[in-house]
Amino acid sequence: MIVLIIFGLLLALIALVGCILPFIPGPPLSFLALIILSYAKDWEPFTSTFLITMAGLTILLTTLDYVVPAAGAKRYGASKLGMWGSITGMLIGLFLLPPWGMFIGAIAGVLVGELVAGKEGKKALRAGWGVIVGNMVVIGLKLAFSGVILFFYVRGML
Repeated sequence: MIVLIIFGLLLALIALVGCILPFIPGPPLSFLALIILSYAKDWEPFTSTFLITMAGLTILLTTLDYVVPAAGAKRYGASKLGMWGSITGMLIGLFLLPPWGMFIGAIAGVLVGELVAGKEGKKALRAGWGVIVGNMVVIGLKLAFSGVILFFYVRGML
């Protein structure tokens, strides 16, 4: 069981890195670490309510990872074409230019969408800045969540 506990701890630490690098799913790995620790310790360290809450937060953060950058673009004046461009660019970039394609694709997508919508360069760049701000917000949320899980993991190990 010690091997499982160490493996789970490594997953929790990798999850922190995954909050910044888009090709490593940070919150899901953090949650998986909790499940591994729970299994290794006969489901004693955490209540089922705690694990269900953490699962819900993991799903929420994973969803927000795709929604908040587009919402940031909207907040900074993106049109519907810019929003769709951001989402489309994010998905295309994720597959074409890993690991940073998600960010690059979202910014490029919103810029293209805004230019197609007839906005001038400065307004299109402002919407692109919104994508960057949205990404930073999501990274902060994911880091906070994974840090809290790491805290509970270490506490549950002892």
